Amino acid sequence: MASAARGKKAKKADPDAGWSNERSAAGDRNPWLIVLVISLATFMEVLDTAIANVSLAHIAGSLAVSNDEATWVLTSYLVANAVVVPISGWLSDVIGRKRFYMLSVLLFSIASLMCGLAPSLGFLVISRILQGIGGGGLAPSEQSFLADTFPPSKRGMAFAAYGVVVVIAPVLGPSIGGWITDNISWHWIFLINVPVGAISLVLVHFLVDEPKALETERKKRNRKGLNVDAIGFALVALGLGCLEVFMDRGQRDDWFGSGFITAMALIAVVSLVLLVVWELNRKEPIVDIRLLGVPNFAVCFVMMLAVGVIIYGSTQLIPQLLQEVFGYTATDAGLALTLGGAAALLAMPLVGALSGKIQGRYFLGWAFFMQAASMWYFTRINAGVSFDHIAAGRLIQAVAIPALFVPINAQAYAGLHPSRYNHASALMNVARNLGGSIGISTAQALLLQREQFHQSRIVESLNPLDPNYVEGLKQIGATIGGATGGDADPSQLAALYQMVTRQAAMISYIDVFHVLAVLMILMVPLSILLKPAKGEH
Repeated sequence: MASAARGKKAKKADPDAGWSNERSAAGDRNPWLIVLVISLATFMEVLDTAIANVSLAHIAGSLAVSNDEATWVLTSYLVANAVVVPISGWLSDVIGRKRFYMLSVLLFSIASLMCGLAPSLGFLVISRILQGIGGGGLAPSEQSFLADTFPPSKRGMAFAAYGVVVVIAPVLGPSIGGWITDNISWHWIFLINVPVGAISLVLVHFLVDEPKALETERKKRNRKGLNVDAIGFALVALGLGCLEVFMDRGQRDDWFGSGFITAMALIAVVSLVLLVVWELNRKEPIVDIRLLGVPNFAVCFVMMLAVGVIIYGSTQLIPQLLQEVFGYTATDAGLALTLGGAAALLAMPLVGALSGKIQGRYFLGWAFFMQAASMWYFTRINAGVSFDHIAAGRLIQAVAIPALFVPINAQAYAGLHPSRYNHASALMNVARNLGGSIGISTAQALLLQREQFHQSRIVESLNPLDPNYVEGLKQIGATIGGATGGDADPSQLAALYQMVTRQAAMISYIDVFHVLAVLMILMVPLSILLKPAKGEH
């Protein structure tokens, strides 16, 4: 009796109960090969996204366009990417996961070649749209590969290994992009993708399988007739595409002061509301909105939104702070993030190894708290802050990043039928990308508003009748030369204005870091709502 009870208890505790390798992309090979193979294309796509940001000025000058016009190089990619990511699960089901993935890599590589050879801005923007379409299918397919190939007990470690490139590529991107642009040409930030894409295609062709179970499901589905949800696709394209334009261009075009931006916002809201209603009433939706009705998945979706906000938002803010306020070069600003990237790289396998031993919600609670702590740390900056101080703050943040990505990605699939993995992967990537766009656009808008507020408050105290004001101008005159008494000359006023704008900018960055810290603290209790996955103890 006792022996039978122990056997029953052991069987109940088995985290891999009910899992089989019939949907594995590894076939009879070592499944860790899959992680290595798919990580190559991931690194290429994520690195390319980060690299393009630092080359805009060079692109604008080379193509004889304004800096504002050149930003469409970024916006066009983000819009195309945003449209494809949510429907990638449906495309994988219809075309076949391996086939869809290889087509995505191929399109991304060809579009990269077109970008590198672009003779005009229009040609480059069209090429970036194609590149965004190809890139949008990569991450959802890759995560679906991992979820099917690894049993639940090893899924955390698999996502940790995969997450290394997702974390490291954005950190290395600005430094690599800056060096290539300064020493070779901006064209090569795109051309380097071509050989990487070719190698990825060869490796995927020979080392990644299309499981018979998936192929059988696909043929059975298509035998009934290809039911294309055209209305759903149109609503996705309009909703997410216009939302991406609204967030990416809103700050530059004065938000609702622009008729174009206002129209984008209205179209996005109406389209997304109609999308939810339409997809909930479809038997074969192009986007499986019903997944958000699964409590565990819904919590993971919200937390992934927050992860996108903090990771992308802070990665944009910190180098911008160093260059705008402290006068760092682009290379030095990138180096300030490098220590954090190294910490994340070392922490990733550790988090993966512990993911099966410690409940994911505890990992997440700690990780969100560390994100809040790092943002609070950045609120302690002053005009004399050192490089080491900034690097240490990034280190505090980066060491906890693996404890965000790994548990969320592993927990998102808990309790779902394998046939829904493609759609789940798509929605989780929508959350990350959408969170990133929200984080960047909101941070930039808040930054500008607070800078204007602080500058006006500082200027209020600059009164020519105040002895401190007069004495300050004398000291400035003694430092830079010019008059040291009487009325201030233009050089002194210019120097004073620079001091005012620098102080106002620094305080506004502190305000944004405070907001991010509060947001991360709010995520800590939310992590408790996450139910333990099967086998967690």
